[in-house]
Amino acid sequence: MIYRISLIVIVIIWSSCINGQVVLDEPLSSRLTAYNIDARLNADAKTIHASMEAMWVNDSPGEVPDVQMHLYLNAFRSNKSTFYLSSGGGPGLREIDYGYVDILSLSDSRGEDLIGRMEYIQPDDGNEHDMTVLRVPLSEPVQPGDTLWLNIEFVSKLPSTIRRTGFTGNFFFVAQWFPKFGVYENRGMGGLETDGWNCHQFHNNSEFYANHSVYNVNVTLPAEYVAGSGGMLIDEQEMGDSLKVISWRAEDIVDFAWTAWPDYQVADDTWEHVAIRFLYPPGREDQVERQMQAVKNALEYLDERVGPYPWPHLTFVDPPAIGGGAGGMEYTTIFTSSSMTGIPEWIHMPEMVTVHEFGHAYFMGILASNEFEEPWVDEGINTYWETRIMDHYWGPDKGLVNHPLFWLSDKMMQRLRYVKSPMRFVTDNTPSSWEYPHGSYGMMSYAKAAVWLNTLEGIIGTPVMDEVFREYYRRWGFSHPTGRDFVDVTNEVVKRLLANSFPDGMDWFFDQTLYGTGDCDYRIAGITNHKGRSFRGVMQSDSGMVVQEVKDKADTLYYSTVRLERMGEVMVPLEIMVWFDDGTTVTREWDGKSRYSDLEFHGAAKITSARIDPEMKILMDTDISNNSMTTEPDHVPVRRSVRKMAALIHLFTQLLTI
Repeated sequence: MIYRISLIVIVIIWSSCINGQVVLDEPLSSRLTAYNIDARLNADAKTIHASMEAMWVNDSPGEVPDVQMHLYLNAFRSNKSTFYLSSGGGPGLREIDYGYVDILSLSDSRGEDLIGRMEYIQPDDGNEHDMTVLRVPLSEPVQPGDTLWLNIEFVSKLPSTIRRTGFTGNFFFVAQWFPKFGVYENRGMGGLETDGWNCHQFHNNSEFYANHSVYNVNVTLPAEYVAGSGGMLIDEQEMGDSLKVISWRAEDIVDFAWTAWPDYQVADDTWEHVAIRFLYPPGREDQVERQMQAVKNALEYLDERVGPYPWPHLTFVDPPAIGGGAGGMEYTTIFTSSSMTGIPEWIHMPEMVTVHEFGHAYFMGILASNEFEEPWVDEGINTYWETRIMDHYWGPDKGLVNHPLFWLSDKMMQRLRYVKSPMRFVTDNTPSSWEYPHGSYGMMSYAKAAVWLNTLEGIIGTPVMDEVFREYYRRWGFSHPTGRDFVDVTNEVVKRLLANSFPDGMDWFFDQTLYGTGDCDYRIAGITNHKGRSFRGVMQSDSGMVVQEVKDKADTLYYSTVRLERMGEVMVPLEIMVWFDDGTTVTREWDGKSRYSDLEFHGAAKITSARIDPEMKILMDTDISNNSMTTEPDHVPVRRSVRKMAALIHLFTQLLTI
């Protein structure tokens, strides 16, 4: 057939495209797609003119009659795109403001012109004005095992309002900039009943989904520009006429992005096998050590607890103020942080953004789940690991803020985002990214998922949780897992390691949290201490028999009770710690299923206080103020709260002057 060429030949060809150099010793993925791009940046027109060879292998059992590709920049083509209809606004009024991809020529390996076959489709909403998904019917279907080669010439115009991608002045962050294959999914993958293209439109909330690919990219740009990308730098040559060509190669990553700006400062460092490059604007030299350390912390933590970071290179960027819209975004081996000049060292927000965006190299990059359809599998899981990393390296209670008078952990910040949101009941974690109602996407996909994952860790224990993720990485790295795959791995690991406690796995937990909308709230409803009566005998009196009470204080017994109540729908096992007036403590366990439970004690000491979940394992308990009670009120917490409120006022006064 016209497209037949063996996968082995493909790998050999694409591995030796640029001077025979490769990034990795062996492929990490099946490499079903690859791109060879020669591009030229027009810094005045804000355009990129490029020619591209693109390759796609049909590894499905059936023939494929068409190809579908993302043209993400067409979201900025008009205010009628699905992107702007859902987010409001538009690309702007000036011609320079718009963004788009124009395909100038399109042909297959035989040279057949396919441009007349192109059509724009809208698989998600039927919006005829949306041009972010391109379908090209082929003259002959691609047979199983065959390879489709496309030659494409295109012009990409970057938008002026930077939404992950775009330009401001002479600053460029270039992402979602080339025609990119969708993912052809085989029947059974993610529960699919038929084979077909997974190629969603570009929505305001959605991020991306793609195969792991090989990229060979040459970019011609003005010589004064400093550039960085998600690829390994292969060559940089001056070309005359104030131009230079930079050549990059990347392997087994899901997207290729790059940035260019004449004023970038460059810092280089290493962590074990990884060469790290940091691009930052003048005036933020104080960020170099802070953010480099943040990257190294994240590398160390995830490498040990999830799996190895496989690439030998990493670039990250702190965009200048004019390019702030590019901050806080990830493209596997390149990501953007976000900071500003003069941020005090006790505020760890820049480090948090760096840790978070790097973490996507694992859950968006290595595992490459479908963020269109299941955003929590990347964003929620990544936010969970962000909380662990920040609170591990910057302090268990001080991961975000570490001021002498006020501190805040990352874990508690995510909890507050969840429990204080009035939208936490409106849906579960299963909608596609663009289907979350009432602006709940961010809270649900990031905060809620991170909170119930922290709660899962509290229930099964940190060592078991780490083994869940190690197995998830081993089994599903470079293979597009779904949320159900994560649940299945969790169940298998828990049954193996905690058979006595959870012989049936954790579906009961996921049904309530991942797939549920209920609240989790337990409270202590009361504490009672009744003095027991004992006697040595009886006395006869005119009115009858009378108990003779024991006056010896050492013989006094108390019948004490802690009354527990479940206020919400979510049921989880709990620990309750009880303090007694003789200085002893007792910890009891409760399965948390009934609406109420009474813990009863009989002894010489009486209860002074009790606390539900003393170690804060159940992070999704929405009201922790009712988790404790004391029989001896203490005004110290009130005074402490007043001091913290004063510190907060001082903190925000300082922030306003930064």
